[in-house]
Amino acid sequence: MLKRLRNFLSIIVLVLSGYSLITQNFKLMPYFMFLLGAMVLVTGLIELKRDKKEASGYVCIIVSLFAVYVSIQGFLLN
Repeated sequence: MLKRLRNFLSIIVLVLSGYSLITQNFKLMPYFMFLLGAMVLVTGLIELKRDKKEASGYVCIIVSLFAVYVSIQGFLLN
């Protein structure tokens, strides 16, 4: 189920980023960053669920928290 969610989020992120690049409309950037953070969070959870206690899962979770923080600031400042 997490892999399906990751694939779904990656498709949405790809579509939003492509739209922003083609139209040069960057008003959707906070949404893009929030969904990117959610996708990286799901990736980190998948890594931790594999029972591999490597640093990559923890790094993904930390990066996702930073991306969500940036998106919240983007929502508040715009």
